Amino acid sequence: MDTISTDNAPAAIGPYSQAIRANGLLFASGQIPVDPATGKIPEGIAAQAEQSCRNCGALLAAAGLDFSKVIKTTCFLADIADFAAFNEVYATYFTSKPARSCVAVRDIPKGCLCEIEILALAD
Repeated sequence: MDTISTDNAPAAIGPYSQAIRANGLLFASGQIPVDPATGKIPEGIAAQAEQSCRNCGALLAAAGLDFSKVIKTTCFLADIADFAAFNEVYATYFTSKPARSCVAVRDIPKGCLCEIEILALAD
């Protein structure tokens, strides 16, 4: 088992790792849209989806992977009405179309509008 961390994605805000590589898989913690350089959260669902995707990409890169290795995502939205706008951004990153769950939840940490969790092949 290997812990993956990078300064190019937001630091964990609790007792967990950014990602773990185990048994040929990369398990990444949910990525909220915090810009790791500034600590700021952009306004609006499109900008937040973009930043969450960038953060996922940073974790993948830290593990020596790219988006083509992602096999499953779990996406959380603060408002299901943002589904179409979120999808528009998401589709530009996850072009291999991994399996996905996308649900609306009551709250996301730091008042964010979205969060993305990834599972990738890491062998």
